[in-house]
Amino acid sequence: MRAWIFPGQGSHRKGMGAGLIDRHRALVEAADAILGFPLAPLLLDDPDQRLGDTRYAQPALFAVEALTVLSARADGEPEPDVLAGHSLGEYAALFAAGCFDFETGVRLVKRRGELMSGDGNGDGGMLAVVGLTAEQLAGALPRYGADAVDIANHNARTQVVLSGPAEQLRTVAARLREDGAARTVPLAVRTAFHSRYMREAATAFAGFLAGFALRRPALPVLANVTAAPYGDDVAGLLARQIAEPVRWSQTMDQLLALGVREVAERGPGTALAGLWKSALKDNATPGPAPAPPPTPLPPVSPPPARVPAPGGSAVFRAEGLGSAEFRRDHRVRAAYLAGSMYKGISSAELVLRMGRAGLLGFLGTGGMGLDRIGRDLERLARESGPDRPYGVNLLHTPADPAREDAVASLCVRSGVRSVEAAGFTRITPALVRVRFAGADRDADGRPSPGRHVVAKVSRPEVARAFLAPAPAAVVDRLLAEGGLTPQEARIARELPVSGDLCVESDSGGHTDGGVALALLPTIARLRDRVGAEYGYHRRVRVGAAGGLGTPEAVAAVFLLGADFVLTGSVNQCTPEAGTADAVKELLAGLDVQDTAYAPAGDMFELGARVQVVRRGTLFPARANKLYQLYRQYGALEELDERTVRSLEEQCFGRPVEEVWRETRAHLARTDPEELARAGRSDRHRMALVFRWYFVHSTRLAMHGTPDQQVNYQIHCGPAMGAFNRFVAGTELADWRRRHVDVIADRLMAGAASILTDRTNAILRAQF
Repeated sequence: MRAWIFPGQGSHRKGMGAGLIDRHRALVEAADAILGFPLAPLLLDDPDQRLGDTRYAQPALFAVEALTVLSARADGEPEPDVLAGHSLGEYAALFAAGCFDFETGVRLVKRRGELMSGDGNGDGGMLAVVGLTAEQLAGALPRYGADAVDIANHNARTQVVLSGPAEQLRTVAARLREDGAARTVPLAVRTAFHSRYMREAATAFAGFLAGFALRRPALPVLANVTAAPYGDDVAGLLARQIAEPVRWSQTMDQLLALGVREVAERGPGTALAGLWKSALKDNATPGPAPAPPPTPLPPVSPPPARVPAPGGSAVFRAEGLGSAEFRRDHRVRAAYLAGSMYKGISSAELVLRMGRAGLLGFLGTGGMGLDRIGRDLERLARESGPDRPYGVNLLHTPADPAREDAVASLCVRSGVRSVEAAGFTRITPALVRVRFAGADRDADGRPSPGRHVVAKVSRPEVARAFLAPAPAAVVDRLLAEGGLTPQEARIARELPVSGDLCVESDSGGHTDGGVALALLPTIARLRDRVGAEYGYHRRVRVGAAGGLGTPEAVAAVFLLGADFVLTGSVNQCTPEAGTADAVKELLAGLDVQDTAYAPAGDMFELGARVQVVRRGTLFPARANKLYQLYRQYGALEELDERTVRSLEEQCFGRPVEEVWRETRAHLARTDPEELARAGRSDRHRMALVFRWYFVHSTRLAMHGTPDQQVNYQIHCGPAMGAFNRFVAGTELADWRRRHVDVIADRLMAGAASILTDRTNAILRAQF
């Protein structure tokens, strides 16, 4: 059996957060908000020498140990069979066992540190004694006149810590030196922890704990107070722990009796590893005090969900939700993606922030110039390095296949590993090339694609095209033109076009208005049928997007079987999003009913729709009016004078002829064929003039043009309003604190907590 053990206060040191802070930036910032001071400088440099203060040392040490747990699990390290923590370390053990989330743990240890360092605890201290057993010391204390001294820690058979008034501790130390009975070491604390002098603090902490719903551990955790596994009374034992001795020696004996032989110390220092070695030595030496029989452990099952026999409990972890294979393939710590948003709203800054947090985001290349895309890709590669994940959007542009090819080529040349394919209704050469350029075979001869493609789909027929191998005609063309090598072409005939399908329900921007409850199971079943048909050696993963603005929504799609989730609308109201602050202010005030449907500018004539912000803007009404005019009339000249004046004053802000001159000049540079078509068709010329408004309205929103809010085009779904309600009254009510990775962790942690609580409610109802 394997155990994880966590050290307590005293093991902390300056620099103990190195390597963890950047990896878990969102959680560190969440801790900052709770603690009221920045954690990173305290951990790394301790510039104000606060680590010597219990109020700072305890939350700092808990944060380091909890983040160490998350890192170990993200790295795929084997799960422990049992957990234990010394004093404060017990909180990290309980966190690892799913009793509470990270932020709750920070709140608990913050209050614990305040109470344990508070006034009224006397002029106290602690003294380590090496060389005598607890029984020997208990007999010696009355002889030394130290009736006010308690035994605080049973660290090892002959290593004990005393706690009590400082003057009596000095007397005990002097007498022990005189007798030559033991070595003593005063500890650098000014309070008598784990003694009778902490009873008032323990009572106050019990009242504080009553405000939290602490779950039964999903893994066995040995309690300091009893040296036996926790049951349902987590709060009661934590309150008692403050004023009662830490029975660490008995805890080590219990681990040995359970059959534990492998121990990993999760936290700074190696003090507990030394005590473990002492326990091994003591138990190997014959003596009058054999190890106690083991206390039976509650049964558990493997993570992420542990559903034991009746009377047990289940726990879900944020980083265990979804597909473990997805996390490994994309090199992320959680099955959570930040989807692309056009014109760089999903910016390089957003993607880099996600990568620093061990999460994957996609650069929004739609509507961006190729030069800027190239610069952003260079920056992403440079600042991400070989380890941090990042991805890029490849948008289907049927009217401009050369641009689609160019973006695909940039992805291939830049070494992008993950590509988000959006807007595709058919499989194109650019898409096949971006998937299979660089494809090879592994050591077992199995085919491996050049890069991962996450394909957004909302229709079964489109999903089937991505689930099948690339069309033979497309592969043959690429092979003939040198776009694929012969081996890459062979692999393209063996693997699906996409290894990850993202089922997009009613979302911001382009939408078919689908419903996740209907779409996700349907496409998952289609995935299974097509996979069996082609005999793939790996299952295509199916994830969910659209409407994910609350933990409940995220939990629901995971319960439906989603392998991963992808968010969009909520991420454009973050400091990293590449849109104007004025737009973010507007988004932060939305409610769930504040969106509407409007024609899509890029597919105006086809009647495709986008979902946009309605509140505070007249864009949906004006865009729908333009589409109505297009359906009703055959040319601009057929519009009556009143309609033309309304368009010029309300929509365009300039004469219709000026709009056409600007459009004509643009097409003369970029698409002469389109311009020639407009010359042959008055109706097409009218459509081009109307489409100008969609470009103009997007530009106004991107720049936050003052006095033009009524014309802002902002792609957004109701998830934004749902998220606003979710964070109302918290620090995230201010969009300036809604960093994209903070949102990710808040949604995923909340989803894990909801799944845990509701699964356990079902289990209790059944049993």
